[in-house]
Amino acid sequence: MKSETVKTDITIIGGGLSGVNAAVAAARLGQTVALVQNRPVLGGNASSEVRVWVCGATSHGVNRFARETGIMGEMFVENQYRNPDGNPYLWDMVVLETVLAEPNIQLFLNTDVHEVEADGDEDNRQIHSVTGWMMGSERRIRFESALFLDCTGDGLVGFLAGAQHRIGREARAEYGEEWAPEVADNITLGSTLLFYTKDVGHPVKYVPPSFAKDIAATTIPLKRVIRSGDNGCSYWWIEWGGELDTVHENERIRDELWAVVYGIWDYIKNSGKFEAAETMTLEWVGSIPGKREYRRFIGDYVLNQHDIIAQREFEDTVAFGGWSIDLHPPGGMYSTESGSKHLHPDGIYHIPFRSLYSVNVSNLMFAGRNISASHVAFGTTRVMATCAVIGEAAGTGAALAVQHGVTPRVVYEQHLVQLQQTLLRQDASVIGLHSSDDADLARRAQLTASSTLRRLAVEDAAERFALQGDVALLVPVAPELQRIELLLDAAAATTLEVELWNTGRAENYIPHRLEASGLAEVPAGERQWVSVALAWKPDAAQHGFIIVKANEQVALHLSHQPQTGVLSFIRNTSAVSIDFGNHDPQEQVVQWSMKKVVRKPFCFRLYPETSAFEVEHVTDGYLRTYGEPHLWLSEALNTLDPLTASDGSSPSNAVPASLELSWQESVQIREVHLVFNDDVNEDLINLHHHRTDFEIIPELVRDYRLEVEIDGNWVAVLREQANRKRKRVHRLNTTILTNKLRLVVEATNGSAHAEVIEIRVY
Repeated sequence: MKSETVKTDITIIGGGLSGVNAAVAAARLGQTVALVQNRPVLGGNASSEVRVWVCGATSHGVNRFARETGIMGEMFVENQYRNPDGNPYLWDMVVLETVLAEPNIQLFLNTDVHEVEADGDEDNRQIHSVTGWMMGSERRIRFESALFLDCTGDGLVGFLAGAQHRIGREARAEYGEEWAPEVADNITLGSTLLFYTKDVGHPVKYVPPSFAKDIAATTIPLKRVIRSGDNGCSYWWIEWGGELDTVHENERIRDELWAVVYGIWDYIKNSGKFEAAETMTLEWVGSIPGKREYRRFIGDYVLNQHDIIAQREFEDTVAFGGWSIDLHPPGGMYSTESGSKHLHPDGIYHIPFRSLYSVNVSNLMFAGRNISASHVAFGTTRVMATCAVIGEAAGTGAALAVQHGVTPRVVYEQHLVQLQQTLLRQDASVIGLHSSDDADLARRAQLTASSTLRRLAVEDAAERFALQGDVALLVPVAPELQRIELLLDAAAATTLEVELWNTGRAENYIPHRLEASGLAEVPAGERQWVSVALAWKPDAAQHGFIIVKANEQVALHLSHQPQTGVLSFIRNTSAVSIDFGNHDPQEQVVQWSMKKVVRKPFCFRLYPETSAFEVEHVTDGYLRTYGEPHLWLSEALNTLDPLTASDGSSPSNAVPASLELSWQESVQIREVHLVFNDDVNEDLINLHHHRTDFEIIPELVRDYRLEVEIDGNWVAVLREQANRKRKRVHRLNTTILTNKLRLVVEATNGSAHAEVIEIRVY
């Protein structure tokens, strides 16, 4: 046996998405990191070993402008390009490459940590080292660090260190949570095994193993959707073990899940109820149960149901989530209840830093499903994209703790502004904060643009949409709205009713309070523009939610050309499909659905002109839509690719867009940060829940150059082609002295406009 010691600034145990994001965040801030994973691949439940979709704040398109940015966002966008078919092995490589790209990370796969050296009394403990066994290599490795992150999910490291924790459900009275049981218990969410099928094009027989369960003799077919040809994650409800100890009885749970998986396939293949299954075979069955819940650590703050539903704003907000509170019945797949029940806030919710470090182990942090949250709040924070952004926040906090030589609690008490500003500089998933970085030279610059989109209209109709129910448009109102014109057909003369609502909170996109309403007399006729007066001048720029009331005589027109800053909705008053569980259709984010009209705005014209896309937004400090879009949009670009001329020059009729920064005195420029629009309203996925029509977000800038003015002439200092990323950091070869910098956008990946969210200069 070989024994060795590894010394780094930070040790992170657990290589799921929370651990990966934490490690990358800390490494990018200059800290050395040991990332220790007990499996041969990274990704945890998202890996090819388990194959669960990475869900997050978008809630599969329920929430608006909610997709994660930062490190998780990078992986989403890269996977979309490399792996549009959702191959789980290619997703493994995206995650692995994200880690291998960081020289400050030492990666230890197949290394199971099961020893912790810690001391101190019950209320003030400290970890000195953790020790793991590298399977297959016969290496016993001791990891010594100033700070440790338990990203194991099950929380073994924190448990061995003596960290305070909970297992199971709190009593309703403890936090006053409506969804908590009257009496506390040890019930958790259960574990799941998934399976993949494949149509091989010829008849395939199936002889079930002797241990396969006869599911026709169980309650499963009564309340669960079983279909041939479904992808594996449609069987998320194959869940069991919540009434057991999901860790210590893991093998028993796995055996029961195996029996059901093979029994379900027997039911599909041999019951005679699924004709399409004749040519299908089992391609893959999981062997590692995907655990949902076990230990949850206690931090300086315990996130609870009220925080989620009220969207509480914390002074130490460092991340956000948006998945519903999603709880499952204790009996799992054998329950006669629906497989899940859901409670949605009106939009995203905020996660505080105090929930990411231990209340009694001074150098222990955590990220993922084991953070400091009640069982009910855990019902939403547990999904993996949310775990990932929590990981980035925790890794960033850990890096600052090491840099300052303090505990995570002291980071909260004394370095909170630096923590939040660092997250913003990283383009992490934080909403409602804005940059105040005094080192950013762009904040002192005067900005001008070659053009700015001020006429907000979508006019190129592609399909008719019968107005059988209410529909809506979300639009920016800056500085005011006077009227809207809608393109419609009317089968007979009628009266069209339209309402204008504000959206309440800046992070919400639902009707909140009625601001104006209007009627229009519509004659019979096709493709007519009908004007409706809707006068509203809000105190500050914000979104307006325009509802067009149902009218059986009217059909609106949808465009297939999306418009940044504008969303369309269809009012959903029916029950949500049983495939997705029990959602309350009266909840606003569920009632107003984007799913059938994503990237398909209703044709409209707004009056007067808008100031929502002025160039000053690129230095206003906001990295996401919050009250207004917070980005610069140019007028329409010439769609001809300026790089297609045979001699490499730009064709004479190609007109790029540009934004210019100028300073009264010369400044020294060495580094430029750019954030381009990657449409965070678009729901991306790592596996195969759905597929977009494009592999690169069309709104992303593709080809661009940076120029500086020297002796009265513009000189290109950088040219980038074929960009497909949101955040770009360009370190110039030398420091440049100038008083003017220009970003020239030559081409996009499909948008008619140059779309820039932020520019920073250092």
